[in-house]
Amino acid sequence: MPSSNNHGSPMPFASFRRPILAVGSDQVHSEMNHDSSTPNLDTFQRQVFTWFHDISVVDADEFLSISWICKLLASFTSCHDHFQAILLNNRRQLLNPPADRLATEFFDRVIKALDIFNATRDGIEKIRIWQKHLEIIVCALDTRQRILGSIFSNRNRSFGRKGKDSHHHRSSGHSRSLSWSVPHNWSASKQLQLITNNLIPPRGNEIETTDGLATLFFAMSFILMFVLWILVVAIPCQDRGVQIHFTIPRNFPWSTPFSLLHSRIMDESKKRDRRNSNGLLKEIYQIEKNVHQITTLVDSAQFPLPEEVKEEVTANGNDLSLVCEACKRELEPLQRQLRDVFRKIMNGHTEGLEALGMATEP
Repeated sequence: MPSSNNHGSPMPFASFRRPILAVGSDQVHSEMNHDSSTPNLDTFQRQVFTWFHDISVVDADEFLSISWICKLLASFTSCHDHFQAILLNNRRQLLNPPADRLATEFFDRVIKALDIFNATRDGIEKIRIWQKHLEIIVCALDTRQRILGSIFSNRNRSFGRKGKDSHHHRSSGHSRSLSWSVPHNWSASKQLQLITNNLIPPRGNEIETTDGLATLFFAMSFILMFVLWILVVAIPCQDRGVQIHFTIPRNFPWSTPFSLLHSRIMDESKKRDRRNSNGLLKEIYQIEKNVHQITTLVDSAQFPLPEEVKEEVTANGNDLSLVCEACKRELEPLQRQLRDVFRKIMNGHTEGLEALGMATEP
């Protein structure tokens, strides 16, 4: 995905442009206009509640997993499609203040969001590298204990103890794959904070003057920011962090599931064994836990390993194998979905700017 800062990086998703007014919102626009009805804000807000309520109440075993992140992105896509449909139906209103200002502010947030999607893409690539390394470890665990000592004496310390060796590995081993689309001094946390700045609910006169578009822009801006926040806290990103300052809005039809999601994610981040995690993604936690247990067992034992230690190592190795298989099966679909969302919001940005310029045309 191209960087919004134009750092001269490759553009693997360069073919994102489509004809104006020809994005996925066309289908939504057609469906919502059935029986001469038009997309409206009340319907949009009720549907936002439904989509995000479904993912906010999932079982703990599914929460923050790769498959759950895919559902999150699907919910965001549905919101974006309906948002675009409403926007196109009201494009003449966009030239009138303060709607023109609100539209400009939203599209500026979209541009800032693109770097976070790039960083998330890089984070997924990092997990895929871990997966390949861990597959080697899993294979070694299936052989004799002689190999065990060799493997863990040179283990990947991204999942070992925190310290100088771990920092050195992260800063040198695969730095290019982590930061080739954003500068080395780029910060996911700071970028999120820029998107969050001045994100406040609209005033009554703004809602009235814009025929409700002020509420629409606020809702979609908040949804965009919130989804990006989840991606950053879940997936390894450059200078990621959980403590981004924003307030869950109240008195909106869709507020409740966002409050629940925020509460659940903050609870996860406070758990002792996830405090220094590479990310809150469930699969990352499982990898870190199993590798830590295996390395602790191997480091504390003498070779040849006692039978009970061998059994514990084997059990953790089996768990690690299951996680690797899940990553191997689910990361590629997540990458495709992330690429599709990137293209969709980029198309929406282009479409919106064109709508601003076309608002006076018949």
